[in-house]
Amino acid sequence: MNATETWNRSSRTYDWLTFGDDVRQGDDKRRLFAKACGRTILVAVGTGADIKFLPPGLDIVAIDISPGMVEKAGPRAAAYEGRMELRVMDAQRLECPDASFDTAITACTFCSVPDPVRGLRELHRVLKPEGRLLMYEHVRSNVPAVGLFLDFMTYLSRPLLGPDMNRDTVSNVRRAGFHVVSERNVYFDIVKAVEAVKRYETRMPSTAPQF
Repeated sequence: MNATETWNRSSRTYDWLTFGDDVRQGDDKRRLFAKACGRTILVAVGTGADIKFLPPGLDIVAIDISPGMVEKAGPRAAAYEGRMELRVMDAQRLECPDASFDTAITACTFCSVPDPVRGLRELHRVLKPEGRLLMYEHVRSNVPAVGLFLDFMTYLSRPLLGPDMNRDTVSNVRRAGFHVVSERNVYFDIVKAVEAVKRYETRMPSTAPQF
């Protein structure tokens, strides 16, 4: 079963499985996403559960690799107090022009993108110079025992096309060409709120066609 089929299947129970996370993490997500402005790309919209944490008035392109997830997100996208377009799209191959967004938002996304640096470089490409990347992500702990436990959990989850629990996402953000402005621990050091920007001097050559 490929990733698209897995997430299509997960769309049926996703809201039920993540309800507790919404309750615990909502305020932190809302605080981070409040920094979004202008034209925004929301990566891995899922069933749209995070839409309620977004500030109103944005012009958003919300993407997901799963048609099932996008279909589930439809009513929430329609209720958003701004403009939101839903599109089926792979984060590793964004069908968007260079420098076309002011903000990119992710929430528990880059634990599941097969090639996270490639996906982050795509976000770097489609952001305007000084564009902002806002990430709410779980990562590998720097506490040795916890980090080893997350390594073990990843050994179990990866064959099922589940999330990698042990990624060094902040380092991946830097590898993709971003400047990390802030990194805040939300839950110990395994859930982080990260803000980064695309600097003028770190613009990377385009590898995608222009539209």
